[in-house]
Amino acid sequence: MSAAFPMPPASADLATTWAFLEEGVDHIMTKLQTGVSYSKYMSLYTVAYNYCTSSKMHGTASEAIGMSNRTGANLMGSDLYNNLIKYFVTHLKGLREETEVLQDEALLRYYAAEWSRYTTGANYINRLFTYLNRHWVKRERDEGRKGVYPVYTLALVQWKNNLFIPIQQKKTKLASAILRLIEAQRNGETIDQGLVKKVVDSFVSLGLDDTDTNKACLDIYKEHFELPFIDGTERYYKQESESFLASSSVSDYLKKAEERLREEEDRVERYLNTQTRKSLISKCEHVLIREHSVLMWESFQSLLDFDKDEDLQRMYSLLSRIPEGLEPLRKKFEEHVKKAGLAAVSKLVGEAGANVDALDPKAYVDALLEVHQKNSETVTRSFRGEAGFVASLDKACREFVNRNAATGASNSKSPELLAKHADLLLRKNNKLAEEDDLEVALNRVMILFKYIEDKDVFQTFYTTKLSKRLIHGVSASDESEASMISKLKEACGFEYTNKLQRMFTDMSLSKDLTDSFKSRMEQNHDDMDISFSIMVLGTNFWPLKPPGHEFVIPAEILPTYDRFQKYYQMKHSGRKLTWLWNYSKNELRTNYLNQKYILMTSSFQMAVLLQYNSNDTLSLSELVAATSIPKELLTQVLALLVKAKILAHEETDQYDLKPDFRSKKIRVNLNLPIKAETKAESTDVLMTVDEDRKYVIQATIVRIMKARMTMKNQPLIQEVISQISQRFAPKIPDIKKAIDTLLEKEYIERVAETRDTFAYVA
Repeated sequence: MSAAFPMPPASADLATTWAFLEEGVDHIMTKLQTGVSYSKYMSLYTVAYNYCTSSKMHGTASEAIGMSNRTGANLMGSDLYNNLIKYFVTHLKGLREETEVLQDEALLRYYAAEWSRYTTGANYINRLFTYLNRHWVKRERDEGRKGVYPVYTLALVQWKNNLFIPIQQKKTKLASAILRLIEAQRNGETIDQGLVKKVVDSFVSLGLDDTDTNKACLDIYKEHFELPFIDGTERYYKQESESFLASSSVSDYLKKAEERLREEEDRVERYLNTQTRKSLISKCEHVLIREHSVLMWESFQSLLDFDKDEDLQRMYSLLSRIPEGLEPLRKKFEEHVKKAGLAAVSKLVGEAGANVDALDPKAYVDALLEVHQKNSETVTRSFRGEAGFVASLDKACREFVNRNAATGASNSKSPELLAKHADLLLRKNNKLAEEDDLEVALNRVMILFKYIEDKDVFQTFYTTKLSKRLIHGVSASDESEASMISKLKEACGFEYTNKLQRMFTDMSLSKDLTDSFKSRMEQNHDDMDISFSIMVLGTNFWPLKPPGHEFVIPAEILPTYDRFQKYYQMKHSGRKLTWLWNYSKNELRTNYLNQKYILMTSSFQMAVLLQYNSNDTLSLSELVAATSIPKELLTQVLALLVKAKILAHEETDQYDLKPDFRSKKIRVNLNLPIKAETKAESTDVLMTVDEDRKYVIQATIVRIMKARMTMKNQPLIQEVISQISQRFAPKIPDIKKAIDTLLEKEYIERVAETRDTFAYVA
């Protein structure tokens, strides 16, 4: 090799220099695998360097400075540059002729192998002409000649113009071959992915940014590969999805679409440019999901009905990829949950609705919770707890919890039943022995409580039930009571539970008061053969009403009554005690029977029975006179005593003490609720709620008006609704009534010359 072309001297002319360089360049470009010695490589580098700098060496002193120097160097650089171009064109022409007879994979293999050889060689040649790149090429480009490139880039430009474009012009031979391979892979065939990657990468390398040759440019890749690839993908999946759905179920299609999307993601990773990912996946989503979304939405209901969890998960993950894909599902899901809730209650109530009054609170709460839990699990499992589905679940639950077959038109039924259920849980005789089980049950109550619209109704029923548990000492435990109150406080704030906490304070103070009264009596050596405990309860915190009639205190307990009255007035002068005989309890010992019994009675039962210490038989009118209990109530009190066989009622309006009373138990509980009282309780609660609401609405209006000073009627009503709706759903006529009341009371006034604007009266 060196014999044919000895290394030319530094002063050699272009023809000699290029003959030497061309032989070396050709060796590197075509026979690099046979190797190039270091000395050969260095001599090539030196000759290129010498030629580029030769004009300086031969120039005169005057040329060495000034313009002609640049012109000489320019000529030398462009000579080499133009000869390189000629070499590349000739070299590539030979390759192009080889490709003309090749097709498909054979063409790709030849192209990839030659590309690899060509770019490797071009890299070495680029380094040979480092001086040319650094000086001549740089200066040319600085002067705005963008068609001049560093040698490696020049090699790529020549490849593009003399091989790539000509092949592509023949029916996009190259890109079509790649697309056919990709389609074969989509059809399940195994292909050489490495080969596809090499060819596709060459498309990327051929992109050129004229302003900055080092900058990646995807023009060639996009135009010659990505656009036809995306179009082909669309056609392929359009045809496949339509024919698949024509013969298969939606469930199978969901699997297929999921699989295909995974494959395309994988394809980008394996052999495409990452920039393609966005447009490819978005096109696939359009063809595979959006175009069939209506069908998916329509089949969603049956998947829900048959609890097809996996299919629901797939449908969710597919439709979540397209805008607005989930909204129809959320609406259908909301409707589904609502129907399930209403159906569960209807089943419980019975078709005729005859069981509404006798509805078991536990069964009602369990039915609602079962629907909530099942669908809540679906949201977590199948819809990944997505906020939109959580909102649909909440909306549906709020609907069926507040309005169902059991509630009818009433808004108070659900809070009442929930409060009754909580009461049963918190009583001593509940079935949940374990503290943890009770805590779980209370948490479940709170799930439904969240959906109750009229939380004030629940609060009033709960307060009433709590007062009974505390008075009768039947709470399961103080810890559970405190736990429930803290849950309510967390949900609704301090104000909501303030009364409940004060009730516990009163109980604790009453215990201390009973103890101090007893020790005082013992010091005075009073003859106290009656054991006595007292509860002094604040009128504002306890929902208890004193009896609405007179009551003659039996002589047997009168001394204790008087002593306590005096003792309390001494401790707290100015406080007035109202005695709640209707809530008091007593224990009486029987002395007239062979067996001694202890009778547990209400105060009214005690007052009746004590009359028989001096009489064996009494008429109804005599008992009314002796006790002052109204006739209607007394009849019910006597009926319980007759039923318990303590008294006999054989003649009209005549009651006799039975001398032969027997019971299996020594302690006999006669203090059973009277039906009228139970019925009255619900009515009283609802009356209390209505009364409280009036004041809440009025207070809210005053608060708003004080802050705003003037406000129009409609915005005021809206603001009141928004502020109160956490506690209950206020009715617009009630708000209007409250506005009228405040106008009368002169808290607010109408602004002169306007019909619907109010001003705050300071």
